[in-house]
Amino acid sequence: MPAPELPSISTLMNFDEASRIVVDFLKEHVPLGYWAVTRFDGERQLYLEVRDDVYGAGPGGSHPWSGSFCVRMVAGEGPRVAPDVSAVSAYADVPVGDQLDIGAYVGIPITYGDGTLFGTLCGLDPQSQADDFAAHEPLLQLLTNLLSMILASDLDRTEQARLRERAELAADTDVLTGLLNRRGWERALEAEEGRYRRFGDPAVVLLVDLDELKETNDTIGHAAGDVIIQSAALVVSSCMRPYDYVARVGGDEFAVLATDTTVADARVIVARIREAFDAADLAASIGFAPFSIETGFAGAVAAADRAMYEEKRRRRAGNQGA
Repeated sequence: MPAPELPSISTLMNFDEASRIVVDFLKEHVPLGYWAVTRFDGERQLYLEVRDDVYGAGPGGSHPWSGSFCVRMVAGEGPRVAPDVSAVSAYADVPVGDQLDIGAYVGIPITYGDGTLFGTLCGLDPQSQADDFAAHEPLLQLLTNLLSMILASDLDRTEQARLRERAELAADTDVLTGLLNRRGWERALEAEEGRYRRFGDPAVVLLVDLDELKETNDTIGHAAGDVIIQSAALVVSSCMRPYDYVARVGGDEFAVLATDTTVADARVIVARIREAFDAADLAASIGFAPFSIETGFAGAVAAADRAMYEEKRRRRAGNQGA
């Protein structure tokens, strides 16, 4: 049987476009029930591009990295191509194997330019395959090498575009605080949306709302309120990194896009912001939510907003009780 003609992909493509071409090609020519390009985000294995007619998975789904076959494969404990998973002792007690009926497995690392792990090209099927299925490994490795090259090229173009956009965003700043204004915030989210969907990078949106600004404006005056706003802006921005986006999106509300940040990271950031607010004798309610491929940044903002107002409600109830 002649080898299939390789798909036409190049380093000029975006990574998601190349990923779609590769999983479509594999679904046709190496017919496992599930093929996906996945991303390891530090905690979970995220499905970026999926062709699946057996498990019901789709883009944006995920499972814990620690419970995957791929974590064993990357560690060198199991083969990259396992025609019969039951014959591989390293895969015998993997948690995902208890959740899904997996007879055959493929996992090939996709790497950054420096060789560190980005994610995997992953194939699964409920049925085990014949031993000669392992002969597909050179083709799978070639396709994954191409994806790694395209990833490096796309990331380089993306970083150059970010630098240009950040320079342009300098015009969209809030006069009082020097942070991004609402227009700048919305432009930043719009620019980053496609990139986060493409690469599956972890990110978290935080919303911070001052608790007592209205009372200050009403009792002492707006000049005193402006000082509080400026102090709060300094607190929030000082707790973030230079490459995070920090904005004043309302009179007493601030928004943060924490890039390359997991939920666990976000909890640490929120604790740091709370401590800094306490030290500055400022009161604020904070909510946060992670970006997801399914709901995008709009969903993360809405979820963070709900979390922030729920905290504000609890704080008010606590103050009234006191």
